[in-house]
Amino acid sequence: MDWLYPIMGVTAGVSYLGFQSDALLQAGMLKPHLVLKGQIHRLITHGFLHADWPHLIFNMLVLWQFGEVVSWHLSGENVVPGWIPVDPNQGFAWLYFGGLLFAGLPAMFKHGHNPGYAALGASGAVSAVLMAYIVYFPHSRVSFFFIPLPAVVVGLLFFAYEHYMDRWGRTRVAHDAHLYGAIYGLLFALLTDGDSLPQVVEAIRTTWEGLFSEGNPG
Repeated sequence: MDWLYPIMGVTAGVSYLGFQSDALLQAGMLKPHLVLKGQIHRLITHGFLHADWPHLIFNMLVLWQFGEVVSWHLSGENVVPGWIPVDPNQGFAWLYFGGLLFAGLPAMFKHGHNPGYAALGASGAVSAVLMAYIVYFPHSRVSFFFIPLPAVVVGLLFFAYEHYMDRWGRTRVAHDAHLYGAIYGLLFALLTDGDSLPQVVEAIRTTWEGLFSEGNPG
């Protein structure tokens, strides 16, 4: 089953409805203190809601850009079995929704008793898909702030940037959710594809050697 486009369609539709209805937003946002009181659905529903059009469009563009290839890769024929077997029909769903759940853990740890905290958006799940793409295709090139770089370099920069912004940033963006989502995507890809770790190591090696060879005229 191709999960990508149904996920994108439902997310766009529910987000649009949320733009029109504050009641829907309040009912679906991730509010950790209410999750602890039994409203478990919020761990998933917050990923189908967004704050505004730019928030929604950016997440859907990134998801589409990397999700198509990741979904194809997980379809079965292209995956060398790893530590964890992947059902070709369910692999993308496990990646996406697992990333969404895992990305919500920091909020649960930090704000479980804070009634004023609320979060929404699919960024954590999208980060999981992005990082899985980088692990599955480490030799590809990915645009980082509009600069095309080797995928493994983008992965390292992503973690460094999100870690920095999580610790010292003064924005309303949940950078810790991006980090946790990316960590889940990294582990998922490494554990489900037996070729992924050797490919990542080789990509790091060739990228490192390339940096020095470019600066060495001999």
